[in-house]
Amino acid sequence: MRCPSCSALEDKVVDSRLADDGAAIRRRRECLGCGRRFTTFERLEEAVVVVTKRSGHRVPFDRAKIVAGMRAAAKNRPVTAEQLEAVAAELEESLRLEGPELASELIGRRVLDRLRVLDEVAYLRFASVYKGFEDVGDFEREVGLLAKSTEPKRPG
Repeated sequence: MRCPSCSALEDKVVDSRLADDGAAIRRRRECLGCGRRFTTFERLEEAVVVVTKRSGHRVPFDRAKIVAGMRAAAKNRPVTAEQLEAVAAELEESLRLEGPELASELIGRRVLDRLRVLDEVAYLRFASVYKGFEDVGDFEREVGLLAKSTEPKRPG
């Protein structure tokens, strides 16, 4: 690591600690050239995931877009921002394991799978946009599928 004061390349690590809840390592270093101390952070460099849109355009994966879509679908529902962030983080982690290039359809289906478990109304809202519902029949069909895939609620 180059010293920010004298640009020397030789230094020694004086202290190392976990930072950012274990996502990084903070290192205190001392320059062997001038004796000044400075701090560096070491983080895992994650591979960029590229999303192939239906139009054929390729864009970098953006978790914020996933959260924004789920937030819109869950508006005025008993779903917290923390729950949405946790779902998006878990989704991003599982998608990274799929490979460096993913189809937007795959991502949309995975979001739907997670919303179905989190909140059925949010699921229907997201599905209506994602699947391009055009009339009441589309909603009825989706509600029918949703009802078949969930257990009946037991009386109180």
